[in-house]
Amino acid sequence: MFILLPRFLEKMRSTLNRSTRSPAEACMFKNLMTSRKFAPLFWCQLCSALNDNFLKNALAMLILFGLGGAGGATGEHGGILITVSGIVFIAPFFILSAFGGELADRYDKAFVAQRIRLCEIPIAALAATGFFLHSVPILFVALGLFGVVAALFGPVKYGMLPEKLETAELPAGNALVEGATFLAILAGTIAGGIAVAAAESAHMVVGVILALAIASWVFARTIPAAGPSAPGLTITTNPWTSTLALLRELKTDRRLWGGAHIVSWFWLVGFVALSLLPALVKTLVGGTEGVVTMCLAVFTVGIAIGSVVAARASHGQPNLGLVPLGAVLMGIFALGIAWVTSILAPGPQPIGPAQMLASGTGLALLICLCGLAIAGGLFIVPSFASVQAWAPVDRRARVIASVNVLNAAYMVGAGGIVAGLQAAGVGVAPIFAALGVLSIAVVALVLHAWGSEVLRDAGRTLMRFFFRLEVSGLENIPGAGERVVITPNHVSLLDGPLLHTVLPKQAGFAVNNQIAQAWWVRPFLSVINARLLEPTKPLAARALVNAVKAGETIVIFPEGRVTLTGGLMKAYDGAAMIVDKADAWLVPVRIEGPERSPFGYLRSTQTKKVLFPKFKVTFLPARRLTVDPNLKGKARRQAAGLALQDIMVDAAVETARYDRTLFAALAEARQTRDTGKPALSDPLGTKLSYRKLILGAQVLGAKLEPLAPVGGAIGIMLPNSAGVAVAFFALQAVGRVPAMINFTSGAANIKAACRAADVRVIVTSRAFVEKARLTGLVAELEKGLRIVYLEDVRASIGLGDKVAGVLAGTRQRV
Repeated sequence: MFILLPRFLEKMRSTLNRSTRSPAEACMFKNLMTSRKFAPLFWCQLCSALNDNFLKNALAMLILFGLGGAGGATGEHGGILITVSGIVFIAPFFILSAFGGELADRYDKAFVAQRIRLCEIPIAALAATGFFLHSVPILFVALGLFGVVAALFGPVKYGMLPEKLETAELPAGNALVEGATFLAILAGTIAGGIAVAAAESAHMVVGVILALAIASWVFARTIPAAGPSAPGLTITTNPWTSTLALLRELKTDRRLWGGAHIVSWFWLVGFVALSLLPALVKTLVGGTEGVVTMCLAVFTVGIAIGSVVAARASHGQPNLGLVPLGAVLMGIFALGIAWVTSILAPGPQPIGPAQMLASGTGLALLICLCGLAIAGGLFIVPSFASVQAWAPVDRRARVIASVNVLNAAYMVGAGGIVAGLQAAGVGVAPIFAALGVLSIAVVALVLHAWGSEVLRDAGRTLMRFFFRLEVSGLENIPGAGERVVITPNHVSLLDGPLLHTVLPKQAGFAVNNQIAQAWWVRPFLSVINARLLEPTKPLAARALVNAVKAGETIVIFPEGRVTLTGGLMKAYDGAAMIVDKADAWLVPVRIEGPERSPFGYLRSTQTKKVLFPKFKVTFLPARRLTVDPNLKGKARRQAAGLALQDIMVDAAVETARYDRTLFAALAEARQTRDTGKPALSDPLGTKLSYRKLILGAQVLGAKLEPLAPVGGAIGIMLPNSAGVAVAFFALQAVGRVPAMINFTSGAANIKAACRAADVRVIVTSRAFVEKARLTGLVAELEKGLRIVYLEDVRASIGLGDKVAGVLAGTRQRV
């Protein structure tokens, strides 16, 4: 279980980040499961994973409880032996991972898989003998040999998928393989416990082990051959030598070396927790085999939940901000397990799963165990995905193999220490407490190895959680080697940290020297690439120009200060000259939302201030700063500044929301701009707030809706007053087009315009017609058009209409 579960997690980040499947994807899954190039490998590895987990858990149950609950086979040393069994299974991975990778590359992988699975059959027979004789030593030998088979088969399985599948099929293939591995872990763990607990003799256990081994070999024989990928490779005959060479190569990359240790800590925590769990349940909880199986199932499901959460929180790239969070949570839940186990007292009779769930301490133990597993999923998915992503393509397989070696070393070493502590009489609670404290301390290792990346991803996660951050257009940033200056608008004090978290690569930030002296700014300067800028010193600007020419991406706020109006402030010429002199690409960025937070300079009378407004960052296409080449000196500087100002204005226009109706814009304005003041007023003294304007539009719109079909035009002939605004938005709310009628243009022109716009109904007011002396005009229009008076509509509005308008809220009806 300790090996197969992590393999599932390695791929989880890329296969579980989708909540739905398209019909094309569903068809691809069906095609793969019925194709000879994939189906045999799928069923072969499924049977193998089932057998590994079935055997290991069956052995643990036999050690503790015996067949059919007849009594453990090893007395009071059961807990130590279970820890040792984990070491026996893991140790071959430390020695044979590199050798297995060389075999998989040197020979045809299908051939290697057949031979490995064939070798598993006599090993399964040896395990069968051990169960018949109730011989723990024989079973330990068989378990170690199963570990050898698993260590050699791992590189074959993961190296075969890219050979058998097209690039477009790889995600679906990985999803099926890893999903099957998870099911095998869960099913094998549960079945192993149930089989031993329910068996009156060893026949059931032996039958399952032999059947799975033979089935795995049969499926391996049907895997189609593809030829060796490196037929000229010289296999290192000494596995120890190849293992040390892999580790030395990994150590040359500081980031990967630190990442390997971070990943290995997860294996250590999982190994220790699951090694201690069976003995904990029997000696401290007083539970039966069913309780052990339930706890193992809870842990496995918790890992899957944490992995799914981590995958969905990664948004297309590993989210390293989850790694320290996962480490802290692992520490907290491990300490929780230590506390619960310290107060547990087993009863006189063994308890089953139902009794444990009914117990307060039992339920607390399950919650802590599940929390530890979920935290582990949060920890391992982004950390291992980052190691994979950072590994050079030409040696990625060797990097993964060396990480596996280090994983095994951590687990074997931890297993030896735990076994020694148990032999010395140290209880489960102190071991879990030490595990919890060390897990929290691992945060320091994470920050030391990946400090900048972790802080960036953590900031991005916080921004997404609290401010619902939405980022678009990152693909518009030119690639490596290009000269790039990013010019965002400046709406709040959060703009700098916000851009630092969303930019895909490390960028320099031009920071005004006076701002850099502020106490709250100085801590951030140590974790970003700050370029101090003194406006009165030309040499500072020259340094920025040289940095851009050297290929460093620089972020400059052209306005130089936070907006006081909500609109664009004057762009200073200095930023434009840096872009011009460096001959760089200019990427305008539009930031929206932070101005409404407490970190913006807008007053509550200017906008609706909230603690956590929605943030939106848009990167627009890169462009060149166009300046007349004949201009020199001050004239060129001014021209560059004006050109930059135009680009910033264009950015505001290009990011404007034009894909919505005016009523939808009004509804959003109420959410973001309503300060409690009137939204509009007219010369007659009428004042309407956003709420009253929207409510009036909803009520009136329901009455005007039957006058024209959806998308049809309805004429509005009203004076410049609050009523015309209500009527205008009323038609917008119901999906009708308001056609504004100019009553001074004469009857003939109005009729012609109505024919052209297919307007058949005009909404007006009797009071307006009388005061404006338009009776004759209206009489002429009535000959071909229907005239609807607002006074008549108002008279037909009842309490039910008003309630319906309130319930409609800001929702557009059509």
